Amino acid sequence: MEKKQFQAESKRLLEMMVNSIYSQKEIFLRELISNASDAIDKMYYRSLTDENLQFEQDKYAIYVHADKEARTLTLRDTGIGMTKEELEANLGTIAKSGSLAFKKENEIKDGHDIIGQFGVGFYAAFMVADQVAVVSRSVDSDQAYLWQSDGTDGYTIEPAEKDEVGTTITLYLKENGEEESFDEYLEEYRLKQIIKKYSDFIRYPIKMNVTVSKPKEDNEEEYTEFEEEQTLNSMIPIWRKNKSELTDEDYVQFYQDKRYGFDKPLEHIHVAVDGAVRYNAILFIPENTPYDYYSKEFEKGLELYANGVLIMEKSAELVPDYFSFVKGMVDSEDLSLNISREMLQHDRQLQLIAKNIKSKIKSQLKTMLKKDPEKYDKFYQAFGRQLKFGVYNDFGANKDDLQDLLLFHSSTEKKLVSLADYVSRMKEDQTQIYYATGDSVERIAKLPQTEMVADKGYEILYLTEDVDEFAIKMLREYDGKEFISVSSADLKIDDDEKAEEETSEEDTAMFSKMKDILAGKVKDVRTSKRLKTHPVFLAADGDITIEMEKVLQAMPDNQHVKAEKVLELNGNHDVFASLKQAYGQDEEKFALYTNLLYSQALLIEGLPLEDPVEFTKDMCKVMV
Repeated sequence: MEKKQFQAESKRLLEMMVNSIYSQKEIFLRELISNASDAIDKMYYRSLTDENLQFEQDKYAIYVHADKEARTLTLRDTGIGMTKEELEANLGTIAKSGSLAFKKENEIKDGHDIIGQFGVGFYAAFMVADQVAVVSRSVDSDQAYLWQSDGTDGYTIEPAEKDEVGTTITLYLKENGEEESFDEYLEEYRLKQIIKKYSDFIRYPIKMNVTVSKPKEDNEEEYTEFEEEQTLNSMIPIWRKNKSELTDEDYVQFYQDKRYGFDKPLEHIHVAVDGAVRYNAILFIPENTPYDYYSKEFEKGLELYANGVLIMEKSAELVPDYFSFVKGMVDSEDLSLNISREMLQHDRQLQLIAKNIKSKIKSQLKTMLKKDPEKYDKFYQAFGRQLKFGVYNDFGANKDDLQDLLLFHSSTEKKLVSLADYVSRMKEDQTQIYYATGDSVERIAKLPQTEMVADKGYEILYLTEDVDEFAIKMLREYDGKEFISVSSADLKIDDDEKAEEETSEEDTAMFSKMKDILAGKVKDVRTSKRLKTHPVFLAADGDITIEMEKVLQAMPDNQHVKAEKVLELNGNHDVFASLKQAYGQDEEKFALYTNLLYSQALLIEGLPLEDPVEFTKDMCKVMV
């Protein structure tokens, strides 16, 4: 028996290849099962041109057997088998596989495809085994051969006995270490778990003897255990079925079987593409927000399959962050099993799939918004915040994709409204989209600065979440209409623009004195005709609004960010008359009134008082 060396490969190369491609050792079972499936597929293709072969699919299967005493794991298939030359060519050279050559030589049809493409999958066995033995008999030979290797110094090939065509692989598992136990790959429950996870949709049955128990015939309270052969995989993936064959209940069942969530999906999207890139996908829009969705622990991504074999549980590259709530899977015929996360990030085919999936999700959400607003409202309550974050993130790069999906509360409607709805109801003389910010709809409705805009009959969008105004600022405009905050120093309404022109010299001097008293706290003091019944409020002059200041102040290392505040006074209010009277007669009282009006404006905006004790003292002075 002659020992042969791996062709141009060394132990170090083998270790580097296995460790860089596979991050989890359990993947070895997926690879070996996929190779076995390939071998049966090859038998199928051979039968198409060989009159002496009859392919009866029911007779083909993959068998798994664990022997705890011998510490061996065996996989057996009834596929095409390998000759001595094929064993040497396919297993003697790392990264060479008969599958790729076979795939190029045969037309793929009838739902059969060759999974393996790089040939490194077989060598994943050495992650868990010290020794691997392969006994194979080709359909073209009566002689079987045994290939053996420890994965380091080379391999041997010698004649062997095998009654049936096919391949049997035996793994002699490594000894357990301090940090790792290889005994788990001999446990029935663990093997079933791995097969269900990665190979559930292999088209041939994966069979294993499993332990079952049943009540004894003479005593139902006692159980007897015995072994029976069971098929561990479901074989037919739902995504390869025709949509017309499936019901909503089928999709819900799949959602729950895959444990995508404990809720029921609001919508599902079934995609089948056979073009420049071939893939199937089933996507779900969940009903509820996952408990960890808005936390660092949440991991986005879709399950990624290559020809029905799971290669990644969460492929983040398939969905953009703003659609990270989408659950589901993608199965592509053009991806290799042996592909790393780093390779996926640069895979052109995956990028095409991701682009199409993004378009499908957006289209489905727009359809839901148009045809079933109540369902969309439910979705938006759960995930609208993520859409708004998507508008703001990446410097607004995705705003055009998302702006039509946004909803906001409104001053005229008792429901959430879209920007398109708002624009369709705009007054003929209205050129801007007005919005107001606050902690709640009720609080915003009472804000003094909304009075003038509301009196004009203009609808106001109520922004109640901290991300809202950042998203609006990033949009800047919608359908050619600019967004303007009702707290903005310039509302671009003619009457408001005239307010400063009508200020008397006496009032100008008084405002200047107030600015001195409030030194550094406000940029300006002036009258405003936007106020009708309230005496005072704070406007913002510049890009940073007061609401944005509150959000930024709550963030670490952003305490220096402040809005440029303008104290606006209602010139027709009795308080203004009292202020003017004090200005001319009592300097101390004038300073007291100025500080009180500024404190009131802060409270209206929900901003903290700079000195609550001083404020209470000032209130007491007024009451005495």
